[in-house]
Amino acid sequence: MSEQTFLTDIKTIRERARQHIEDGAVTEGYSADRETVIKILNEALATEIVCVLRYKRHYYMADGLSASIAKDEFLEHAQEEQQHADQLAERITQLGGAPNFSPEGLLSRSHSEYAEGETLEEMIKEDLIAERIAIDSYREIITYLGDKDPTSRRVMEEILAQEEEHADDMAALLEGVRTRN
Repeated sequence: MSEQTFLTDIKTIRERARQHIEDGAVTEGYSADRETVIKILNEALATEIVCVLRYKRHYYMADGLSASIAKDEFLEHAQEEQQHADQLAERITQLGGAPNFSPEGLLSRSHSEYAEGETLEEMIKEDLIAERIAIDSYREIITYLGDKDPTSRRVMEEILAQEEEHADDMAALLEGVRTRN
């Protein structure tokens, strides 16, 4: 059995590391189109910001006896969506980009919509729809990134896993609200 070695000898890796140091984490081995990845990550960032805002609104607007469990979920999800936004902003800066937090054009950059809902059931439905949009679009982003940017792919995979949990939570809440009515 032959011993597997590095594809590139360590001396070459060390020499390459000294070149283009202004690129920070982006080395010669990075094979994705960085500008496209930054654009995609900024769209995901906008999606997360819109989700934070929608969940926060729902947290404050939900009322009534059956709303207490939903309010807790809305607040928890808003906080987790904010963490996702922070992760995405961090990755964008690692790639040499600028995270776009501008309110101008936020909805056009976001994959999900900002739909408020009037009743508790409508609020939950809108959150579930938004989670399902995020799930599908994030899966496509992960496929696009593939092996070209494994770090961004991992960030998106972690966020996707939590979005799937959020969708399950919203589906359970929706079922609970429907059985009470």
